[in-house]
Amino acid sequence: MPDTSRTLLGFDYGKKRIGVAVGQEITATAQPLETVHMVQDKPDWAHITRLLAQWKPDLLIIGEPKNMDSTENDMTRAARRFANQLNGRYNLPIELVDERLTSMEAEEIITEQRRAGRMKKKSSKAALDQVAAQLILQAWFYQ
Repeated sequence: MPDTSRTLLGFDYGKKRIGVAVGQEITATAQPLETVHMVQDKPDWAHITRLLAQWKPDLLIIGEPKNMDSTENDMTRAARRFANQLNGRYNLPIELVDERLTSMEAEEIITEQRRAGRMKKKSSKAALDQVAAQLILQAWFYQ
């Protein structure tokens, strides 16, 4: 019987920020967690190390951006490189998930939360990245 009680971290990789979400496989739920900023065009590895030490994930899920016609682009390659670096640094299993339209869906979710009064009127791009990471994890749960 497979272990379904794993903790997962999801990453929405970007050139300036990396949204991070945490999820539990047993409940198939995810929530926005933090934003990791790039330092001199590189991920803030110290911040990522702290997150991994705190959450002790069993699996890392990285969003794989592609064009709408499923072709690859520069961001596809950059996200894969980031995934390979995570695996090399932390020796944790990695899975990639198609992340097309997650940023647009994240924006809709944030807009709705603002309307309902559950989020500040002025939410940051960092919040958008975190919600996109949450959606990446949720996509993995239901694939």
